[in-house]
Amino acid sequence: MDNRKYIFVMGGVMSGVGKGITTSSIGAILKARGYNVTALKIDPYINVDAGTMNPTEHGEVFVLDDGYECDQDMGNYERFMEISLPSLNYMTTGSVYQSVINKERNLKYKGKCVEVVPHIPLEVIERIKKASEKAKSDITLIEIGGTVGEYQNILFLEAARMLKIKNPEDVLSVLVSYLPIPSKVGEMKTKPTQYAVRTLNGAGIQPDFIIARSETFLDQKRKEKLSMFCNIPEEYVISAPDIDSVYQVPINYERDDLSKLILKKLGLKQKKSNLKPWQDLVDKIKSVKEKIRIGVVGKYFGTGDFVLSDAYISVIEAIKHAGFKNDVKVQIDWINSELFEKEPHKIEILKDCDGILVPGGFGERGIEGKIKAIQYCRENRIPFFGLCYGMQLAVIEYARNVLGLEKANTTEIDKKTPHPVIDIMPEQKKNLEDSNFGATMRLGSYEAVLKKGSLAQRAYGKERIDERHRHRWEVNPQYIKDIEKAGLVFSGKSPNKKLMEIIELPSEKHPFFLATQFHPEFKSAPLKAHPLFVEFIKAAKGRRKE
Repeated sequence: MDNRKYIFVMGGVMSGVGKGITTSSIGAILKARGYNVTALKIDPYINVDAGTMNPTEHGEVFVLDDGYECDQDMGNYERFMEISLPSLNYMTTGSVYQSVINKERNLKYKGKCVEVVPHIPLEVIERIKKASEKAKSDITLIEIGGTVGEYQNILFLEAARMLKIKNPEDVLSVLVSYLPIPSKVGEMKTKPTQYAVRTLNGAGIQPDFIIARSETFLDQKRKEKLSMFCNIPEEYVISAPDIDSVYQVPINYERDDLSKLILKKLGLKQKKSNLKPWQDLVDKIKSVKEKIRIGVVGKYFGTGDFVLSDAYISVIEAIKHAGFKNDVKVQIDWINSELFEKEPHKIEILKDCDGILVPGGFGERGIEGKIKAIQYCRENRIPFFGLCYGMQLAVIEYARNVLGLEKANTTEIDKKTPHPVIDIMPEQKKNLEDSNFGATMRLGSYEAVLKKGSLAQRAYGKERIDERHRHRWEVNPQYIKDIEKAGLVFSGKSPNKKLMEIIELPSEKHPFFLATQFHPEFKSAPLKAHPLFVEFIKAAKGRRKE
């Protein structure tokens, strides 16, 4: 029998209730107890991976070291548990069905009639076990996307049920559910969670723990009600109130002895917990008074009447981590780059920010506004940090306004530009012409060599780094010498010196003007802020003092 332990995390009542943070925080507190943990995300989409999902609908596409494009919750797992996850730890309905159909076509089922049940849930279980074995984990956490009662995730609940039958002592189920406080009623209501539990019971699963999300802490009366009507001991109802920072969640869980109860339920040894780094972080978050303003200039902000910050969740968190490290609270101002195209004089609003960040993205919309913002930062000595597309646009801006190549552009936007300073590399062009788009993406971890004495090299404290990528276009090698002669420094290059990874201006010309072709935000963590973000926020803090 498999002696590994498994914890399934499901959601009740509504989406966005915090399953990802719950899964990540449980992993963090179990890791603090000395256990080896890993985590998986199951998304109920037909998309085979997250690469084709619209950021304004689904949120950020997170990229793993091996180049797999996945859900942003994988980023939460990595940040909280300080682990690097492989593609094996992410699955969608599409990828599971694709795998089963491929096996059937290759006669792996040896003539059996292949059915949705049991073969789809069995495929899910097989993937969970493979991920657990690869990570050599003591405890594997599995977050099931969506909400209990939705048709889309019923087969994943079936997988949890089947695994529990085979390993009754080794499988736990956690329901993260919302307890509303209707403003006209003024009382916390447990009934929606009771219905969520009964719906889960209908799928053959009894939750072992209820994580009760609400505006405030649960009172004793609510705990008693949930215990009575959801068939669960009172101490296994864990209060999870709204808080200022998600990094308080592991500390809050331990106030209710969650890790102790989980280990008890799984029959594991009660090792001593070391949450001091988390407690120190929470204390710092609460005590910091100094504030700075960072403007994020982009385009994935609108979804109806709301701002969708999820499109840049890793960037936001990396900024926060660097803020913690620099003893400042960071206020993020969302600035739609199209504003500067429609009303050019509004570019002056950037003066009110202590630093400007231009994140990654694709397409034509808003790029001229971004280029104007980059130029303004360069000419007015405002700390600037560009990521991926942000670096490409910084190169275009420099080529236009310093080299005098007025119509310089990227061939992504203007195929006929006389100065394609950003272009598809020759070996990728045929793939693009053949619509083989996957083969044109540079995805996952690549090595870079840093220029000795550069800002980037000083920040990292070493000369070779590995960072994650997600892009097609590169700096055109034909223009590199001219750009360098004009004063822009390529401080990070691929080992063969063909691909440009980092640009910067020398410190005597600018306090902080740096951009990366990769996505450093994917490797930042609350207890280990990314060095480039740390230097950026440090420069912004310096501007605020000036």
